[in-house]
Amino acid sequence: MSDRFFIRLFAVFGILNGLVIIFKPRLLDLGTHTNVLMAGNLIMAIISLVSYLMSRRGLASSNHNAFIRGVYGATLSKLFLCVIGIAAYVLIYRPNVSKLTIFMLLFLYLVYTVFETISLFRLTRLKK
Repeated sequence: MSDRFFIRLFAVFGILNGLVIIFKPRLLDLGTHTNVLMAGNLIMAIISLVSYLMSRRGLASSNHNAFIRGVYGATLSKLFLCVIGIAAYVLIYRPNVSKLTIFMLLFLYLVYTVFETISLFRLTRLKK
């Protein structure tokens, strides 16, 4: 089972960080916290890597329910960690919270979740 998830994950991470760096002046004009976005991107990439490995381990199991549990567990853990990260951001930047930053962090969650789901779908097709 050969897949290129790690290379693609690094590419997605690099592209998203590159976009934040390129549009940094515009994002700062809009009042976003670019350091929080780049840290959120790094954290979401690490969480996606861990959740992908959990799901892949479930796919290798002889029990079919282990894969479903792995995917559900990975998705829920990623969602809760994202919510915890946003709550930490709100508590740290209490007077200067940017709603746009929060929505962009949620967009990062969506991008990494879709990316991971597509990668798992490809992996299941290769296994058949």
